[in-house]
Amino acid sequence: MNTTFSCVGCGKCCTDHHVPLTLDEARMWAADGGQVIVLVEGFLANGLGLPVQQREHAERRSVQVSSGETEAFVAITFAAYNQGRCRNLDEDNLCRIYDRRPLVCRIYPMEINPHIPLDIAVKECPPQSWESGPNLIVGGTLVDQPLAELIQRSRQADRDDVLVKDAMCALLGIRTTALKGDGFTAYLPDMAEFATIFDELAGQTLPEWASEWLFHVSGDDIAGQVQAAGAEVTSEAAQNYAFISLRSA
Repeated sequence: MNTTFSCVGCGKCCTDHHVPLTLDEARMWAADGGQVIVLVEGFLANGLGLPVQQREHAERRSVQVSSGETEAFVAITFAAYNQGRCRNLDEDNLCRIYDRRPLVCRIYPMEINPHIPLDIAVKECPPQSWESGPNLIVGGTLVDQPLAELIQRSRQADRDDVLVKDAMCALLGIRTTALKGDGFTAYLPDMAEFATIFDELAGQTLPEWASEWLFHVSGDDIAGQVQAAGAEVTSEAAQNYAFISLRSA
């Protein structure tokens, strides 16, 4: 299968999408007055919540933690919080920070996760976006080498940033995760506190955090499976916190 792509400037990818950020991008977003949303998902050491073929990628971008009597892996995403149009999109659908836009914006429409293939049917780009332009995929292989390098940079940042993200979450009081595939836990931290903690941790050797996490799940059936594996489940909601279920998505 061959895929071409040419952006037509419709602005749909910049509307109602929380854009994953690297640590440095999250700090920049905060400095610019934006809101960061923290999205958390995890899986258990016995594999609950994760297809076997995805485990290596998932583990590499996760921090190993404790939950109850078992071990788990937690992936933490800092993302630009966008309800409606991105705050950096102007009236002509042009990006005001184009030269320093996040990696994920540069990578679009490709996917970061190696287990999620590009599917133009789920993209919001108009049909003409796919009718002409440079080749993205030829014979099922990504042929845009600069784009491939950006994807690798993004994946590596996920791996490099995870311990700092865990430390920041500890100091922000974030210690509840969803089960991967069942949902996400989502937090909207105070951005002044977020920036202060980021700056305090910058360049420091991180202490060993007592990284004990709880699982918030969508129903009693999932809770039973998590508890049977030895992990701890909670239904309590903290301030600026929501559980986003994927069961009905």
